[in-house]
Amino acid sequence: MNWDGVILTDSGGFQIFSLNALRKITDDGVTFQSHLDGSKHHFTPEKIIDIQRIIGSDIMMMLDVCPPGDADKKTWINALEQTTRWAIRSMKHYKATHPLYNHEQILLPIVQGGIDKELRLRSASELCALEAEGYAIGGLAVGEKKSDMLKTVEWMDEFLPKNKLRYLMGVGTPQDLVECVSRGVDLFDCVMPTRNARNGQLFSFDGKINIRNSKYKTDFSSIDENGFAPMSEEYSKAYLHHLFKTEEILGYRIATQHNLRFYIHLMNTMQKEIEKNSFMPWAKKFLNRYLNKN
Repeated sequence: MNWDGVILTDSGGFQIFSLNALRKITDDGVTFQSHLDGSKHHFTPEKIIDIQRIIGSDIMMMLDVCPPGDADKKTWINALEQTTRWAIRSMKHYKATHPLYNHEQILLPIVQGGIDKELRLRSASELCALEAEGYAIGGLAVGEKKSDMLKTVEWMDEFLPKNKLRYLMGVGTPQDLVECVSRGVDLFDCVMPTRNARNGQLFSFDGKINIRNSKYKTDFSSIDENGFAPMSEEYSKAYLHHLFKTEEILGYRIATQHNLRFYIHLMNTMQKEIEKNSFMPWAKKFLNRYLNKN
């Protein structure tokens, strides 16, 4: 990859959720059927650790069961209990093995429990007993209401150690990032900046821009008027609109780079505001502008 930054690898828990018609979960692990050739593959918590050891990622995730956001309580309980059993095995195997390369790897368990406060507390308590170096918040952004997601993240701020990494999986929009940082989250992952870019949606401090919209045909202002991405200053909205209309691959690349740079700039800005003890007023101002409120 020639990437000299930090690498995080996931365990496949979300694929268990999204490919539910092609998998079978047992206490031992999960068996997938390939959507390409029908072949079957069995993954255990231990095998997931071994694979991530070979990859050499800096942050490894434990195998978990991610239930739908609108599942019933019994489903959430079953997922929680299976996730805890796998987490205990994962930590045992992690401690019994060593990195294959010359850098440390850390392993994070994933808190489940749906949007039920008691279940979230139970999952967090069971996983905190493993004394990991950080904790992931899973099972959100999978169909529940936005208000329920934010409420659950607030509970996690209460239930998880404040001196250890908190990682919210699968989230989200710029608004989500700011809202969840204010609720104690440190780390995120999401396909949104790249996926939305390919569909012609740019993110900015003034909200979302649908670059395919005809109003940008003669808009020669920069796609980055705030100077956070030097590369973006070279291109006008009209030019990018033209590239998307003609389905030129360069348009997808420019939009993708723009969104990634915006997200990186946004996270860097939040870090600086936290260090200055001015995050909350800044967050309020950002959200008002991003949501176009007066």
